[in-house]
Amino acid sequence: MELKHQLTPKLKQLRLSGILQTLESRHRQAVEGKWSYVEFLERLLEDEVERRHQKQLSLRLRRAGINTAKTIETFDFDFNPAINRQQILALAACDFIREKRNVLICGPTGVGKTHLAEALSQEACRQGFHVLFVNAYKMLQHLHGGRADGSLERRLKTYLRPDLLVLDDFGLKPLSAPAPTDLYDVINERYEKGSILLTSNRAPAEWLSLFGDPLLGSAGIDRLCHRAEIVIIRGDSYRAQSRRRLEQEVFLQEENQTTTA
Repeated sequence: MELKHQLTPKLKQLRLSGILQTLESRHRQAVEGKWSYVEFLERLLEDEVERRHQKQLSLRLRRAGINTAKTIETFDFDFNPAINRQQILALAACDFIREKRNVLICGPTGVGKTHLAEALSQEACRQGFHVLFVNAYKMLQHLHGGRADGSLERRLKTYLRPDLLVLDDFGLKPLSAPAPTDLYDVINERYEKGSILLTSNRAPAEWLSLFGDPLLGSAGIDRLCHRAEIVIIRGDSYRAQSRRRLEQEVFLQEENQTTTA
């Protein structure tokens, strides 16, 4: 306690008060292990670096708006063997973000698109990238609201700032003006400047019709797909399987009740 008491004011002044968390234990280790002064200082600084790293990671994850339980490790590749595990693991290295390329994950409802998007987002956060995860329709609603109060440019910057912008469930709801224009602006402004990871239950061939304006749609999709990596997922729905299991359990319970009656 005396050691802490002596150093607390100075460490706080230097904004190194986190060192106090491990100071006593490191001091005991230094005495028992007969560390040199340099070794003792090095361990304390290593602790502080790791604390700051974890603090920054927690902040990035919180700002990303993702479910941190959705990871690569918790994704059930065995449920859908058609998914290219090696492709997903390669994407988790986040080279596509460094290269300012996009990733497009397409497939029917319930096959794990959002889980993979959140898992890749978490890997990006762990590698120091700033991420924003948002439902595509909600982003467009947010931008549309900016037209009413004059904050469109400020709101648009929200989606241009992160290293990786994740647009979940694109194409789930129809786009009405001015949504196609706002979507194009996001795609165009991020083109070769920042990555987009997009999930959709529609095939890329269907996206043009969502824009309404063929010229605008063609320009937007061309930029979105240029150098993009496309992940196509086919197969059963996780949610459909859970529903069938639940229905089966209910059926068996009713059968048992009928039998015992």
